[in-house]
Amino acid sequence: MSMTTRALRERVERLQAERVPFVHARVVLAERPTSAKPGDEAIVLADGTIEGFVGGQCALATLRAQGLAVLERRESTLLRIAPRPEPEQPGKTVVHNPCQSGGTLEIFMEPVLPAPLVRILGTTPIGVALASVGGALGYDMQPWDSGCCGAPDLATTDAVVVASHGNGEEAVLEAAIRAGVPYVGLVASRKRGAAVLASLDLTDEQRASVRTPAGLDIGARTAEEVALSILAEIVVTRTAEPRSSSAAAPVATAVDPVCHMDVAMVPSSISAEVDGTTRWFCCAGCRDRFVADPSAFDTAASRA
Repeated sequence: MSMTTRALRERVERLQAERVPFVHARVVLAERPTSAKPGDEAIVLADGTIEGFVGGQCALATLRAQGLAVLERRESTLLRIAPRPEPEQPGKTVVHNPCQSGGTLEIFMEPVLPAPLVRILGTTPIGVALASVGGALGYDMQPWDSGCCGAPDLATTDAVVVASHGNGEEAVLEAAIRAGVPYVGLVASRKRGAAVLASLDLTDEQRASVRTPAGLDIGARTAEEVALSILAEIVVTRTAEPRSSSAAAPVATAVDPVCHMDVAMVPSSISAEVDGTTRWFCCAGCRDRFVADPSAFDTAASRA
């Protein structure tokens, strides 16, 4: 879907505000003949939808497959799409696209992922310091606000820290553990923390996953130092247990039987049912050629 530069920027801002992961793609080299030019931009969503413009249908098929791979790896890449086979190049992902009009494209692809989301119960000095220090690190620090409808959405929450000094602790800890939040911490002394854990309606294994006293033992004394120790523990936990729902799941690919390009097997890609089997194509032209005479092409690699 083509969009103006302004519309695309506004769309990016909305996605970031809604914590939706995507890949930002920008053309950095366009050797004629190509329909794209340097500076053209697009985004790739986790379902394979592409918004913006960085080239024609065949280039978009490659962008979709590589964009989903970038989102899965969470690593930027420089994608080079060439009309003829080329050797591997350091620092680039080189893809042979025989459907290209004859030009070469290089597209910088960057995954844009939601900032780690940390929910805090309590406005104690440690709770306030935690919000401040976490915000400086680029984390999304949100108060635990159940409002009138129970617990907040915890599906993409990376950490829950209870720093309320006894106010509403049990319900929040139980909700966070049952939702599978990777890091759940309770700010309390060892004695009080043990007492709170014993009162929770959880299994022994679930109770053991609550960090209390929350934070690494760095000899912290001030509220800010305690906040730093808690964030350090959250960093360690996120490295060991990344929140899988914050990015794309692995996407299978098929080979276009006409041009032999890799095509992501997602609804936004072009496909056709032929003899009861789904075939996947980089563009409508390849699909139409195949449907007209399937026997003229090797279909083994393209079956879903």
